[in-house]
This record gives sequence, C-alpha cells and structure tokens, in this order.
Amino acid sequence: MSISEVSNNASEPAVRGENTAGGDGLVGKGKRGVVGESETFQGVFGKSRDNAGIVGESALFHAVFGVSDSVNNGGVFGANRVGGFGVIGTCDSNIGVAGDSKTGTGVRGASQTGDGVEGFSKDRNGVFGQSETGSGLHGYSKQQFGIFARSDTGMAGFFEGSITVTNDVILANADCAEDFDIVGLVSIEAGTVMVIDSEGALRPSDRPYDKRVAGVISGAGNYKPALILDKQEFSNNRQPIALMGKVYCKVDAQYGAIEVGDLLTTSPTPGYAMKADNPMKAFGSVIGKALKPLAGGEGLIPILIALQ
Repeated sequence: MSISEVSNNASEPAVRGENTAGGDGLVGKGKRGVVGESETFQGVFGKSRDNAGIVGESALFHAVFGVSDSVNNGGVFGANRVGGFGVIGTCDSNIGVAGDSKTGTGVRGASQTGDGVEGFSKDRNGVFGQSETGSGLHGYSKQQFGIFARSDTGMAGFFEGSITVTNDVILANADCAEDFDIVGLVSIEAGTVMVIDSEGALRPSDRPYDKRVAGVISGAGNYKPALILDKQEFSNNRQPIALMGKVYCKVDAQYGAIEVGDLLTTSPTPGYAMKADNPMKAFGSVIGKALKPLAGGEGLIPILIALQ
C-alpha cells in the first residue's frame, strides 16, 4: 500500500507517494493523470526503488503535465544519478520528444562530455523542435557535438531554408563533385575519365588531348566525394564528377611513365588518362596532376583535379 501525504508546508511537496514494497509511488488516471501544484518545491514527487516513481495515463491529454513559473527551472525535470537517461521519450508512430517554444528554445540539450541531444525514432523524427521566434532545436556541448545526427539508409540531416555557419565546415571526404547525366543507362566505374558528348551528357574518353574532358567519376579507391552538387531525386542515370580536390583516376603509362606532379590528359585508352607531354596540345585538355607515380601499364592512382 502506498504511503500518501498531503502537506500545506511551502517547503514540502504538495503530494508525496512512496512505495517501499517495490511498486508505483503514485498512479494517476483521468483527464490529467496527475496534477500537482507547489509554491516553492515539486508539484508532484514520486519515489520507487525498482519501478516507476510516477505513472500517468490519459486518453485525451498529457499523461504527465508540469508547469513552472521559475525562469531557472523546468516544467518537467528528470535526473539520473547512476549514468542512465535523465528523460526518456518514446513513441510508436510519432515524435519521441517534442519541444515547442514561443520565444526561446524548443528543445535544448547540454552535455559536458557527451551528446547535447540524442533522439531515435523508427519511422519519424528522432528529435523534433519547433519555435516561432527562437531556435527550433538548440544543442550545446563543450567537448563533443552540440547536435549529432545519424542515418544508416537516408539523410542524417535535412534543412529547408538557409544555413549560417560561424566557424569551419569540416568535410571528412576528399573531393567536390557534381552530378552529370551519363550517356546510356549503364553505371560507369569510378575513376573513369569522362568527356562531354554532343548532347551535353558525359561518356568515357577515347582519344588523346580531348578538350571536351569534364573530369573523373568520383568515389574510387579510398577517396569519396565530400560534397556533391546538383543532386536530383529522379533521373535516368547520373553520376558524380570530381571538379576539385583529390580523386583516384585510371591512368595508362604505356604512353609515358607518370611521375608525381605530371600533368594528365585524356588518352586513346577508353576512360584512362595519360601523361600530358605535349604542352601545345595539353592546353584545355588537362585533367589534373599526378600525386603518385606509375612506371608502366594501367593503374589507379590519386590525382589532384585541376581542369584547364
């Protein structure tokens, strides 16, 4: 049986429920599961050794509802003293935790060493914040991420509107690429040298010193595109072409041994680059500079894209 207390003392909880046998401290069910009001302390305080301190259930309103008039305290406060979660919100088909603010921050998370805000949802938003004049979602951390987002199959983040960054933008991958239409419906191997055809789409190069060279298909070797421009959701066949930065490129050294720093151009071998040893022909057809040598045969080497 729960021990119930009703107090008029301003320094004590208005209602206190405690269960020493391991059950629920307080259970409320109705329009509002539990309503507690206090001038200076907790409106409702529940304590349990191995179950829920407070359980609220409601079919039409909030299961637990908290309001505070203090600028330094929250309407609902959750703390964990042994390393678990301070507040947990779960939902089968909607928002796990939602924050709404008229003038301040919709949801704010702060952490000394971990993530400021972490949210998980199976089919909707892991964390959703909405504000009319302030921040919809605000996260702050002194050592790690203010906000961390991860997705295994889709986009980790999606923004409608402008983005302002006051410090560095760090991209872990290598090149800046742009999606282009590819001739035909077959996917071309990454590292292939591409040229522009008469219709404006791209195809593999097949002749030396071709001024129609567009770049190299990004994604070969250990270099992946850090930024891809002109992504289109619906298209027949588009692939990213490295326009700037480092990319692995297929090269053929049968036309001349390649050394570090050599300029590269298109070769007669379809989709392969070669050393540009003719400065007159090379103008307008250079792909970039070799970052590693290749003494003979065909290979895949990193290059620095420098279209000219």
